[in-house]
Amino acid sequence: MCLIVVALDLRTDYPLMIAANRDEFFARPSAPADFWPDLPQVLAGRDLEQGGTWMGIARGGRFAAVTNFRDGGQRNGRESRGWLVRDFLAGALAPEAFLVQVHAVRDHYDGFNLIVGSGRHLLHYSNRTSQVTPLVAGVYGLSNHLLDTPWPKVERAKQAVQALQAIAPEDVETGLIRLLADDARAPDDELPRTGVPLEWERVLSSAFIRTAGYGTRASTLVLRDAHGRTVFRESAFGPEGETLDTRRFAVEG
Repeated sequence: MCLIVVALDLRTDYPLMIAANRDEFFARPSAPADFWPDLPQVLAGRDLEQGGTWMGIARGGRFAAVTNFRDGGQRNGRESRGWLVRDFLAGALAPEAFLVQVHAVRDHYDGFNLIVGSGRHLLHYSNRTSQVTPLVAGVYGLSNHLLDTPWPKVERAKQAVQALQAIAPEDVETGLIRLLADDARAPDDELPRTGVPLEWERVLSSAFIRTAGYGTRASTLVLRDAHGRTVFRESAFGPEGETLDTRRFAVEG
């Protein structure tokens, strides 16, 4: 997952809105969003290489998502970061208690950002800072650095979400889909320097990435309304942005 935007209490009808893109190599196998046969309370796509996931929800209001931390360094983590999301969704620990456990084994993983929560109570943690940040009312953006690092695509996505504050309720979902489909690249003078070649910085600067071998594999929405009902919508993509599958679920509680 390379872009997540979270809006808390921006709208009274949708007090929680989340839009996210997962970027990955197309050769890495994954399953589309569904309830998992072995963990039937979990609704998420699934990484078939390691068995975890990049983002999902669980019955009862649990939510989790992970992004990698991009620094161009060597990868030494022994465990898959997607297991963090899986384990939170499958478990019953409160978000704070879960992050205490994660902190104790933080060096088992390559750099990551993790958002976990229940209902509208969300927390952010990164093993690059070891800080836990509660998400209060507002709009937050996360890519492959720390929370609200002002990379161009993070700022564009946050602005696009802010613009949804006053639109008609029936247009919110479409507005979130549109911001995730933004494939505009940032100018060179706005690009971050994260240890990858300049051409890759250009490719990675758009919210939606289109190449033959690597790109946006999934666009996911989580919309929780004022009554506690949650819409989970995910589209899967192939090389060059070809749409492969779209699934939409409505979950009570």
